[in-house]
Amino acid sequence: MTQTRTSLAAVVSDAAKLGAKMLAGGQLLHEIKDSDVEIATSPKDLVWSQDKVRLFHFHPVTARQVKLPVLICYGLVGRWTMTDLQEDRSLVRNLLKLGLDLYVVDWGNPSRADRYLTLDDYILGYLDGCVAEIARRAGVPKINLLGVCEGGVFATAFAALEPDRVNTLTLTITPIDFHADMVEERLGHGFINIWTRSLSPEDVDRLIDANGNLPGEFMGAIFNQMTPMRSILKYNLDLLEIVDDEQRLMNWLRMEKWIADRPDHPGEAAKQWMKDLYQQNKLVRNEWELDGRRVDLRNLRMPVLNVYAKDDHIIPPATSRALGPILETGNYTELPLPGGHVGVFVGGRSQAMFAPAVASFAAKHDPGKQAA
Repeated sequence: MTQTRTSLAAVVSDAAKLGAKMLAGGQLLHEIKDSDVEIATSPKDLVWSQDKVRLFHFHPVTARQVKLPVLICYGLVGRWTMTDLQEDRSLVRNLLKLGLDLYVVDWGNPSRADRYLTLDDYILGYLDGCVAEIARRAGVPKINLLGVCEGGVFATAFAALEPDRVNTLTLTITPIDFHADMVEERLGHGFINIWTRSLSPEDVDRLIDANGNLPGEFMGAIFNQMTPMRSILKYNLDLLEIVDDEQRLMNWLRMEKWIADRPDHPGEAAKQWMKDLYQQNKLVRNEWELDGRRVDLRNLRMPVLNVYAKDDHIIPPATSRALGPILETGNYTELPLPGGHVGVFVGGRSQAMFAPAVASFAAKHDPGKQAA
């Protein structure tokens, strides 16, 4: 009888605590305004634009330690704002604190009017224009490129085609060999690779032709299906755990805001991305062509820092590390970081390693330091 009463008292106590937690969480959510959940708030200026593409220059926060500017190039599948999620979880702010002169390219929000834009346009058109503008503003012949995910492929292709305009190339969670996931065969890793290879080229054409572009909502659903239980539980159990903790709740809301802001991928560029790279694996085979020019990875003569996440299920490490055997050992460095695809940018351990490594790499190969 005593044990039953104790158990009942514990249940009542837990229910009361849960009720208090829900009440506090509801009040907290009611008080949060849109402006409280802003992301990518590091001060910056618009310095160049073409069509929907914009180039931003971040305000310095300390004396410059590296002469040559750094351009962050994110992909079309997501948004660069992940690199500046919030003040205490920001690659951008960490790099600025280390004295880098920092720029970022924003691809904008492609619409059906942009359906026929190709990767040729983005890499040898818009990205080329960004690099030219940064070099002009800084009065230098070359800059440092920092590519992320699909943007890392853009940066790699540009550097291979225009090696004299790139001082260093830093790649982050970037696929090079799109079939290397088959070598690792890690359970739950490389689902995008497997899914895309399961489609026929005609399937890809039908997908794009039916929608005009590759819808951001569609890709969001694909990413959710990679970790279905995680995607379901975060909106009930995870949220319930943090709903009355303002700091943790704000962290969660900012991440969800970034996830929800997934732009459409221009149709023809998406066809190239899926067929030329994911299906036919042309990049690592040196068979990929842009504007009739072959992207030969052996032309990457500049120093390369290849950063990958050890538990990345979207870009498996083997797909990134495939670049190493192609390049000269003296010019190639790898940096494995703990965590997964997004954890590289927001995980505490990764943050402590990531920005210092990028800044040190740029400084080591900076012509100003070398001249001194």
